[in-house]
Amino acid sequence: MRFRDTILSGVWIVEPQPYKDERGLFARTFCAQEFAAQGLPCRFVQCNTSWNRLKGTLRGMHYQLPPSSEAKLIRCTAGSIWDVIVDLRPGSPTYLQHFGIELSAQNRLSLFIPEMFAHGFQTLEDETEAAYQMSEFYAPELSKGLRYNDPRLAIRWPLPVSSISEKDESWDLIR
Repeated sequence: MRFRDTILSGVWIVEPQPYKDERGLFARTFCAQEFAAQGLPCRFVQCNTSWNRLKGTLRGMHYQLPPSSEAKLIRCTAGSIWDVIVDLRPGSPTYLQHFGIELSAQNRLSLFIPEMFAHGFQTLEDETEAAYQMSEFYAPELSKGLRYNDPRLAIRWPLPVSSISEKDESWDLIR
């Protein structure tokens, strides 16, 4: 795997290094030793999948408060998504700045997201699936979110929103 840094400290694009032959390819998408060498968490306690019927579906922007803040490793296993994170780390020089990247079944990239980042994505194709590895268990009482269209964040989503949950649409604006 190759780790590429981003404009937000601690956020990494993880690029598999595939072995290709006449059958197709094989690639590692996670290796505890390689993550440890980058100083990244190697313990994931939960894996989730999100299948989305319609192009333009938006999920997010979600995060969990301490002591259940979670790091995530996300990749797209079918279709494609525009994946966005927002830095919520107190005292960070990039506080409230965001970063977006296309993750797709075709490019096979993953995004490592440290604790205290809000995360969301928009599907770019119908029938898109994303897979997550989480460093902490889901704690509903510590689950929070940001409004995807908060003017203070100024996130540019690539498509009009075709589907969003009532909960995701009703998060408070940042004050």
